[in-house]
Amino acid sequence: MIALSPIKRRLLYVSVFELLGIVFATLVLMALSGGDAKQSLPVAVIVSTAAVVWNFIYNTLFEAWEARKQIQARTVKIRTAHAIGFEGGLFVFCLPVYMLWYGVGMWTALTMEAALLLFFLVYTFLFTLAFDQVFTLPHMLEAEG
Repeated sequence: MIALSPIKRRLLYVSVFELLGIVFATLVLMALSGGDAKQSLPVAVIVSTAAVVWNFIYNTLFEAWEARKQIQARTVKIRTAHAIGFEGGLFVFCLPVYMLWYGVGMWTALTMEAALLLFFLVYTFLFTLAFDQVFTLPHMLEAEG
C-alpha cells in the first residue's frame, strides 16, 4: 500500500476518478445517443466539471448544516439524505444539458441521466474499493503494521 496525506489522497482520488469517469461516461453517452466521441466527450467533461464543483459546494453546505444542527454521527438516514440531495442537485443541472446538447426530449434525457446514475453507482463503489487497496492514509498503514 501507498500512504498519502489526506489532501494528496483526496486530490489523487478526484483526479483519477474524474478522468476515468469522463472516459467511461463518454462511452455510455455514445451508446445512449448513437453519436460519436466527438459529440459525447464534451458532455462528459461538462457533467464531470459540474459534479466536482457541485460536490464541493454541496458538501460545504451539508457540513455547515450538520454543524448548525449539532449532528454527531452520520447515520444511514443522514447518508441517504446526503446522497439524494447531491444527486438531486446534479440531476437538476444535467437534465437540461442532455436536452440541449443532444436535442432530445425530457424522457430521453431522463433515460440518459438514469443510465449514467446507475453506471456511476457501480463505478464509484468499484473505484473506491480498488483505490483503498492501493492508497491509504499514514495512520491506517501504521495500524496494519
